[in-house]
Amino acid sequence: MLKLASYNLHKCRGVTGPHAPERNLAVIAALRPDIIALQEVDFRFGARPEALPRGLIRDATGLVAVEITGRTGEQSLGWHGQTILMRPDLAAAATVRRLPLPGLEPRGAVAVRLPGLTVIGMHLGLARSSRRAQLQRITAQAARIAGDHVVMMGDFNEWRDDRGLESLAGFRVIAPGPSYPAPLPRLALDRIAISRHLHLLDSGVFAGARARDASDHLPIWAEIALP
Repeated sequence: MLKLASYNLHKCRGVTGPHAPERNLAVIAALRPDIIALQEVDFRFGARPEALPRGLIRDATGLVAVEITGRTGEQSLGWHGQTILMRPDLAAAATVRRLPLPGLEPRGAVAVRLPGLTVIGMHLGLARSSRRAQLQRITAQAARIAGDHVVMMGDFNEWRDDRGLESLAGFRVIAPGPSYPAPLPRLALDRIAISRHLHLLDSGVFAGARARDASDHLPIWAEIALP
């Protein structure tokens, strides 16, 4: 069994600030995932420095960030604001790829290949036309680089269940519940999509460890079993 999660950190600024990454790390530690895809881990402007300090991650959560070759900037933690944390034993067997995405604004996905499983973290665009094109690119790349067992997770920025997700017809799309805005969630923007051969055991939205204060999104999670 693996516990997977996705969490948009909102640059570790909570809903209104200040910058306090220790709040986000406390949420991740309480959630206790094996693998978690993170969005908005870097500041947006200038040199794109890390908003989530890499030096604090392992001590606070027991997880490590995968090594991304060609991060957005020399001071960045992720690529286009994204990274994936996982247990050190899993990270030791991981290979990482960047997936450039089309759209009106710079976007990219991060793919991590593990023995028997490929995990793709994403943060899709604000326009539905961009999201559709980005999902088409991601699913096409997944078919080329991954095996039968694929998980895609992140901030899909899609509030509808019946539009914009057409490229995921071959996947089981999990929207555990409203995750945005964190203080009073109304929209299920965060999702996890798993290939049909994976078994979903449980899923949910995590609101513990003061998650409503740590970001404008609540993290979501799913427990899966490999065949």
